[in-house]
Amino acid sequence: MPALHRLPNLLFDFGGVIINIDYQRTLEAMRALSPAGSTIEFTQQAQAQLFDDMETGRLSPEDFRSGLRRHYNLHHATDEQLDAAWNAMLLDVPLERLELIRELRAQGHQTALLSNTNAIHINTINAQLKSQYGFAHGIADVLDRVFYSQEVGLRKPGEEIFRHALREMNWRPEETLFIEDSFQHIETARRLGLHTLFLAPPLSLTAALPDALRAFSELSAH
Repeated sequence: MPALHRLPNLLFDFGGVIINIDYQRTLEAMRALSPAGSTIEFTQQAQAQLFDDMETGRLSPEDFRSGLRRHYNLHHATDEQLDAAWNAMLLDVPLERLELIRELRAQGHQTALLSNTNAIHINTINAQLKSQYGFAHGIADVLDRVFYSQEVGLRKPGEEIFRHALREMNWRPEETLFIEDSFQHIETARRLGLHTLFLAPPLSLTAALPDALRAFSELSAH
């Protein structure tokens, strides 16, 4: 592999990489709203079509709530209760992760976010970041570009959303490091020729990314 002419590009996932996520909290919150004590078909590895449609912008928040009520017998839940249960998975955004991304940008790394997400989560996270850190534009304040599945109309692990981000950023796969906590998304990135950092628990961004960048540099030097 030829030596890089610039520092590697950094393509970040959001949930489980920058923001802490606990899917179980949403499953339990939805179960609490269910008369039958059942929950939704949504995990890190797989999910029902309703959630795919929400994450690719095919459903408005109103349609999504209607779908939750219809598919999971949540007819007695209010909009506010459904939103609170859906947002229960969203935890904190540690400051040290934001500072690391800022530091890497200052060093000359180009950065972007590639996230499967939806309008309800985007609005909630951005409001949290504005309240906690004063970010006017949410996570976009610390990155060169953000690509939300909700806005692009595509989602991981499909290849096309990766190709879209690379085209928009004018990045070459072999000059890009993708940081992600879902292995099915890592597999797609590897097929497309990106370098990857799989943040399997208990790895964290601040602990694992500096080592991954050193390994990337050593590999590229040969």
